[in-house]
Amino acid sequence: MSLALLALAPTASSAPAALSPEALLPLLVTQGGAPAAALLTLEETGPRYAHAGPGIGRADHFRAGSVTKTFLATVVLQLADEGRLSLYDTVEDHLPGLVRGAGNDGRALTLRSLLTHTSGLYDFTADTRGTVPLTALQAVRIALTHPPAARGRFSYSNTNYILLGLVVEQVTGRSYAAETERRILAPLRLTGTSFPGSRASLPSPHGRAYAADGTDVTRLDPRVAGAAGELVTTLADLDRFYAALLGGELLPPRRLREMLDTRAAQGSYGMGLFPVTLPCGTTVWGHDGRIAGSYVRTAATVDGRRVLTFRVNTDAIADPGLEPALLAAEFCSRTSWNERVPNEDPASSHPFE
Repeated sequence: MSLALLALAPTASSAPAALSPEALLPLLVTQGGAPAAALLTLEETGPRYAHAGPGIGRADHFRAGSVTKTFLATVVLQLADEGRLSLYDTVEDHLPGLVRGAGNDGRALTLRSLLTHTSGLYDFTADTRGTVPLTALQAVRIALTHPPAARGRFSYSNTNYILLGLVVEQVTGRSYAAETERRILAPLRLTGTSFPGSRASLPSPHGRAYAADGTDVTRLDPRVAGAAGELVTTLADLDRFYAALLGGELLPPRRLREMLDTRAAQGSYGMGLFPVTLPCGTTVWGHDGRIAGSYVRTAATVDGRRVLTFRVNTDAIADPGLEPALLAAEFCSRTSWNERVPNEDPASSHPFE
C-alpha cells in the first residue's frame, strides 16, 4: 500500500495483443485479481467507457494516489512562469532550516530536484507503508532520519512532493490544495476532483475499496499521503485534466517542454509526468497512483488528443503484464502513423532549450 511509483516498462503478458482495451479490461478481474475495473478513453470522436466486475460506476469518486503529483507539479511550474519562484531556488530558500540531518541539506537541493525525484531524499512511506496519517512536517522528519541516496540520480520519493506542497504554501500563502483548486480544478471545471484533507469518507457516488487481502478500506485518512497522493477524483476528470495539460491549456509551451524533459532523471521521469515507450514506438505520458484500496493509471499522447484512464478498486494488479497490454491496445492499434514517434530516449524527442 505504499505510494511508490510502479515500473511500467512493457512486460510480457498472457493477454492477447490483438484485443481492444475494452476486451482486455475483464482480464484485470479474472487474471489481475481486482474485484472490479473500469476505463474511460477520451478521443476526438468522443469518450468510450467500459467496466468489469460489480459495484463500480463511470461517475464514481476514487482515490488517485500519486496522480496528485501531476497536479502539484503543474502549480509549481505556473508559479515559476509567473516569476514567484525559480526551479533553481533551493529548498532552504523557501523552507529555511527544515531539511537538515543524517547527511541531508536543503541548501544543496533545488526545487527542480524535488520535481524530478533526483534530490536523493528518503521516501517516508517506506517507513509508514502508506498507512499512518501524518502532517507534512512529520513526514519530512521521518525522511530526515535516513541518509540520502546519491543526489542527481532518479530515486522516486514521496517526500519530494510533500516538500513541494510546503513550498507552494510558503510562496502563495494558501495551501497546495487551495492553490490547485483555484488554478486547475475551477478553470477546468473538474467538479468531481477534491483534496479531502483529513476527511476519511469519499464523496457520492462511490463504490467500495479493498486492500489486497480483501479488507474493506473505503474509509481512509488521506493524511497517509498528503501532497504526494491525497487526491480524490473521477475517470472523466482525469481524462480532462491530462488532455488540457498536454494540450497546452495550463502551461505555456516553454514550461510544458520543461515538464516533459526527462534528462535530469535519466529518462525515467519529467516533472510530475513520466513516459512509457510502447512496442509500436508510440510514447505515452502520464502517471499512476496507488493508495490503499485503489490503483489508477492515466496515459496520453504527447499532444493530449487521446487519453486513457483505467482503475481498479484494490491496491495492485496480480498480472503485471496487463497494464502495458492495455496501453498498447489503445495507443498502438488505434494510433495513426503520424502520431507515432521513434523508439528512443523520450527526452531527445523534445527541444527543451
